[in-house]
Amino acid sequence: MLFWLTELSDGGDFFNLFRYITFRAGGAFMTALLFGFLFGKPLINVLRRKQGKGQPIRDDGPEGHFVKAGTPTMGGLLIVGALLTSTFLWARLDNAFVWLVLFVTMSFAAIGFADDYAKVSKQNTAGVPGKVRLLLGFLISGIAGFWATCYHPEMLQNQLALPVFKDTLVYLGYFFIPFAMIVIVGSANAVNLTDGLDGLAIMPVMIAAATLGVIAYAVGRVDFTTYLDVHYVPGTGEILIFVAGLIGGGLGFLWYNAPPAAVFMGDTGSLALGGALGAIAVATKHEIVWAVIGGLFVVEALSVIIQVLYFKRTGKRVFLMAPIHHHYEKKGWAEPQIVIRFWIIALILAMIGLATLKIR
Repeated sequence: MLFWLTELSDGGDFFNLFRYITFRAGGAFMTALLFGFLFGKPLINVLRRKQGKGQPIRDDGPEGHFVKAGTPTMGGLLIVGALLTSTFLWARLDNAFVWLVLFVTMSFAAIGFADDYAKVSKQNTAGVPGKVRLLLGFLISGIAGFWATCYHPEMLQNQLALPVFKDTLVYLGYFFIPFAMIVIVGSANAVNLTDGLDGLAIMPVMIAAATLGVIAYAVGRVDFTTYLDVHYVPGTGEILIFVAGLIGGGLGFLWYNAPPAAVFMGDTGSLALGGALGAIAVATKHEIVWAVIGGLFVVEALSVIIQVLYFKRTGKRVFLMAPIHHHYEKKGWAEPQIVIRFWIIALILAMIGLATLKIR
């Protein structure tokens, strides 16, 4: 919205700053951060009054979680509200990729909100049936995949770009949209599974978002793509504004989600943020790199899949409990120990993923 101020610029004054994505990204970050600090406490108070007993705690979960009973959920509303406000204020609203990511974020946030509402209103952990959530997620992701294809350069449409092998493109044809659907839905649910301890999900989400934001900015500039020898996707640089808002809103949320958490993110936040990250990966043609950057989320999701399949086949468990962060809880690791170590792993994987920009 503020980009229109560039029309008042003669090229050498203050208003000219609004032409620069980096300046507007800084503004988006600060706006979202202030939003989080200003509205965090009031939102938590409202959620506590409306929800009463707060998020239901699983009966079969780790024993240490029962002390968290009564903690309100749907804290993702704070993050989503912050990033929406900052994006609308600072991003160019004529950019198709910005609207693509916003569409996925809001749609998955709506699914998550419905799930959270069902849980707190009925005071059980069932929520919206999983098949319904998946069906809606795939529908949203299918639209997003088609949307991205329409705005990718012709030479990149329906193509899968491979990291390291910079000149290699794998033509997927009509299978690109199902592939994009898997990336986005898988990303949303992987982040959702990771959100099981105070502060565990939000920091890796911010780390991954920052990394994808750098990639989006790089592939959206022809000079950077020429130097790095990666594929140029015009318009993706504007996604950095959205990412900056996500990070600012995420930090504002972490202020209240740090152990012991005053509020949980809930599916409202985890599905929205996971879907957003998957959508950014599809938009920037970095789906494979996203699997590296978000490796922590991949491992969390795989631990659940392996546990379920192995138990159905043998009646035995691979892990003491899935997702894998609960396995370490069962082994006696303290919650802060698990959280911080997982943050470190997320940062290492993000740096590896970022390195693929230059590795040939």
